[in-house]
Amino acid sequence: MSSRVVGAALALMMLVLLAVPVIARRGEAKAPKDAATVIIVTPNNEQIRVEFAEGFSRWHQAKFGTPAQVIWNMPGGATEIRKMLEASTIASLRDGTPPGGSADLLFGGGSYDFEQMAKPLSTEVNGEVRSSTVLVPVEFDQAWLDAVYGENSIAGRTLYDPGRAWFGTALSAFGIVYNAEMLNRMGIAHPTEWSALADPRLQDQVSLVNPAQSGSIASAMETILLREGWQRGWAILRRASANARSISAGGPRTPMDVSQGDAAEGLCIDFYGRYQQQVVADGGSPGRVGYIDPAGKTAIDPDPVAMLRGAPHPETARRFIEFVLSPEGQCLWQYPPGSQGGPRQFSLRRLPISRAVYASDQARFIDKVDPWKLAQAIPNANPNFRSFVVPLFVAMAMENRSLLREAWALIAAHPEYPHDGRMFMAADAKDPTLRAMLEAFDAMPLVPGPNGTTLNLADEPSLATVRDGWMRGKWKEFGLWGANDAPADVLRRILTEACAANFRRVIEISRSHAQ
Repeated sequence: MSSRVVGAALALMMLVLLAVPVIARRGEAKAPKDAATVIIVTPNNEQIRVEFAEGFSRWHQAKFGTPAQVIWNMPGGATEIRKMLEASTIASLRDGTPPGGSADLLFGGGSYDFEQMAKPLSTEVNGEVRSSTVLVPVEFDQAWLDAVYGENSIAGRTLYDPGRAWFGTALSAFGIVYNAEMLNRMGIAHPTEWSALADPRLQDQVSLVNPAQSGSIASAMETILLREGWQRGWAILRRASANARSISAGGPRTPMDVSQGDAAEGLCIDFYGRYQQQVVADGGSPGRVGYIDPAGKTAIDPDPVAMLRGAPHPETARRFIEFVLSPEGQCLWQYPPGSQGGPRQFSLRRLPISRAVYASDQARFIDKVDPWKLAQAIPNANPNFRSFVVPLFVAMAMENRSLLREAWALIAAHPEYPHDGRMFMAADAKDPTLRAMLEAFDAMPLVPGPNGTTLNLADEPSLATVRDGWMRGKWKEFGLWGANDAPADVLRRILTEACAANFRRVIEISRSHAQ
């Protein structure tokens, strides 16, 4: 199937997913006829949707004298939403119709996806190049932005787009959610480091999410690579993936798996972990579920809101952005439910982004966390790591799941491999068979380049070259893929075959030693 057909299918899917909830909600809406309307596409959970819809209506009534209603559309995770919006925009450009028009705002997801949607998309139609962005800038007075954000930076990351295409609304960190009761029974210490996910005693006891479907998990995995180093980071992710009982499609699944005892540990965004911890504690089991940000090893990322091109209700959409960044909106993230100025029903357990709110209201927050103290800049961060998170993870953990688990089980069963929580690499092994198995297991794929050259993805300086040549199609003239092939798809097949060969090598070494 051609990339153009796939794009058209995604665009149609986006229109269907947007239209159906709008019709349903309009048919059953109880808001007054004079209520201002805003249509918001979001990956956010039900608790956030309920509290911010009610809070916005109260704020709008107080400030403008009329209520407001929010119509939510939830097509999937943040990355899935981005792909749908981009496909819809490209389809409109090809058809010569105005992009957008089905929704006003995108609310929620990591900054990476919003940064991509702020960039122009282009297509050529009969020799004419047409381009557009998914997001459109919204102008706010700089003095107002300064009052909300202060300096536009936290540990090297911007809090809002300098071009005003998106605005951070909350801050997110990444960590490990864990079932303390299960770990205690297994005799495993509660996690403090990312390498805890690689413990061989956790085989079939880790819950992960596919980063191809969740922007927050892609950011979490990128954080592990940046904090632990490229090769060690992938070694941790490889072992964690081999330990995984399940690899689901949505970020909220992991905390639920852990709280229900279907997994002992999982990788998640902080507020999902803290929220589930709160739910379990409120249900009468305090201490059963825990969440940690590995000290000095996490990252802070803004969770934005942005105006979509062709917004049908731009004025109400602008007001929603103002509300989310106002003290009334910011306090919903952290005030206890039922308290004055707080959420009505749910404890959201997210970190606000407004420095002004921290200065005036932090004493009332549930989580006494100062993200400006928690955050640490990542020195010499390689900007190319993110591009490889999805293709390498999918090749390693999705396409080769059975081989990965078999190879890891053989390594973990070797008498020398430690079962005490230590991270163990080939250089640590004294036994030559175990060393050879680990070298094959942790080997990075080789990728063909122009004129018969080969690039090793273990070599960090090669990442930018591979990204430009394969992912951006700059090696088109070298015949590395067919005329009708998408180069990114061909690269994924190459990575899948390389990972399979590595895992089969582990199995062969083990069998040869056993004979």
